[in-house]
Amino acid sequence: MPRVKRGTKRKKRRSKILKQAKGYWGARSHNYKTAKEAVEKALQYSYRDRRNRKRDFRRLWITRINAAANSHGISYSQFMKGLKKKDIDLNRKILAELAATSPDTFSQIVKEAKKA
Repeated sequence: MPRVKRGTKRKKRRSKILKQAKGYWGARSHNYKTAKEAVEKALQYSYRDRRNRKRDFRRLWITRINAAANSHGISYSQFMKGLKKKDIDLNRKILAELAATSPDTFSQIVKEAKKA
């Protein structure tokens, strides 16, 4: 049986990993073995952090809404409770953007929430 060296297949597989590791520090971008480990770890982190990004943004929006609501003399929880009672369906992303970009609109929303 003839010997199989897998020259082109092996080269292609290795170059694919090294291409993914481009820009990594030191041997992680040059040596195949360390590059493979680094790429695998990076892919694990990216998978995990695609889920964590959603948590992080929600936390950021809540912090911004809380700061804006406190400046109008109402707590975050009371503000959200008032919005729910008044059937004002604005999500946290929009509320945080309104608080940052147009404070006058946000203050009107706060007044409505305080009435409830």
